[in-house]
Amino acid sequence: MGFPGTWMTESESVVYRVVPKCACSTIGQIMFYTDHGRFFDGDIHDSTGGLHKWSQAESQPLIEANVYKHKSVTFTCVRNPYTRILSSFFDKICGIQRNGKRYRGNLVPLLIQKYGIEVGGPDGTEEFDQIKSFRRFLLFARDTIRFKKPMDPDIHWSAMSGHIATFIVNGGKYDQIFFTEKFNDGMQKVLNAMEPQHEIDLKTIPRFNESEGHGPKRAHPVEDYFDDMSMHLMWEIYRKDFQLFKYDFDNPANKLPKSEVDLKEVHRRLGD
Repeated sequence: MGFPGTWMTESESVVYRVVPKCACSTIGQIMFYTDHGRFFDGDIHDSTGGLHKWSQAESQPLIEANVYKHKSVTFTCVRNPYTRILSSFFDKICGIQRNGKRYRGNLVPLLIQKYGIEVGGPDGTEEFDQIKSFRRFLLFARDTIRFKKPMDPDIHWSAMSGHIATFIVNGGKYDQIFFTEKFNDGMQKVLNAMEPQHEIDLKTIPRFNESEGHGPKRAHPVEDYFDDMSMHLMWEIYRKDFQLFKYDFDNPANKLPKSEVDLKEVHRRLGD
């Protein structure tokens, strides 16, 4: 199976396992900068050079050799499951993507038909009941993850633990797992542990949020979207994420983790 979703700098100074909706655009640009002294001109997900990616066939043997020998600092980044799933909803379901179309073609019409969700107008300006639509989307997300119906789960709302586990079970090991909510602190620890070709000041760089502006703004506090049933679904889908990455399941309003990630626990529980 290899190491899907894995990026590595051309200098092999660092290896990163991508977790969608967890600052991956910013992380990829930082990696690119540390090798080249400039940011990639465009969405880093579209780059086909300057950064090794498992999706590029020529990069696979290099990534594989590095990971098996654990030659470089290896890390990933996680995010509060409540805010991550909300971000997926507003970006991928309600938003128009970079190509000017809805995400995955007929996905939104399917959700409108089968789950009765609303997404507002094509430019994201029409008002709709965000809370009701999100809760119906959450039911759909659960169905895709639990039953693989009406489709296989999408990477943007699949559990973080699932993404992170593929790296471990195929022979990889993480040196650091940090939080999107404490981004600068975590990313700085990664930079301190590697040997970048070019130094970078995290306090002055832009945030490369490629989903910004794709969809409507969230109109309510995070906790308003989650009633008892929604929280039940969240636990069903993301139990491991809450447990392993130390986020507060009982209080959706608390976006911060309750403690640091226990790397030994992550490797033990996800390495089976």
